[in-house]
Amino acid sequence: MKKWNLSLTYLPKILGVCDGSIRQTVRAGRKFGVGDLVSFHGWEGIPYRSRWSFRTPYVPLVAVIPIQICPGGIEMDGEYLPWASLDDLARLDGIDPPIGEALRDVLVTTCKIGEDRIEAQVLRW
Repeated sequence: MKKWNLSLTYLPKILGVCDGSIRQTVRAGRKFGVGDLVSFHGWEGIPYRSRWSFRTPYVPLVAVIPIQICPGGIEMDGEYLPWASLDDLARLDGIDPPIGEALRDVLVTTCKIGEDRIEAQVLRW
């Protein structure tokens, strides 16, 4: 079990994570495991160059789902899902509006999606 402090920079998601109504995030890479403890924080100013503006208590990850983020959608559990079919994933992630295409737009900046697919994980707590 590891402990992680994860930053949140997507403003529509912050309040929901803090009040417990949003319990999912998508993160690039493959470093998290079920049972790991995560805490979330924000920034007062420029990320990594300012103090944390808030910090949540640690919570255990109950699900860690490996995915591949592709330019046209997400591959999950061996199935390719185009962005238009990912509205539920967007809703659980606190995306505004809760549609797959808006999730794509957020992931383009937060996970740096380009022309190639990248490994990522859906984290749920």
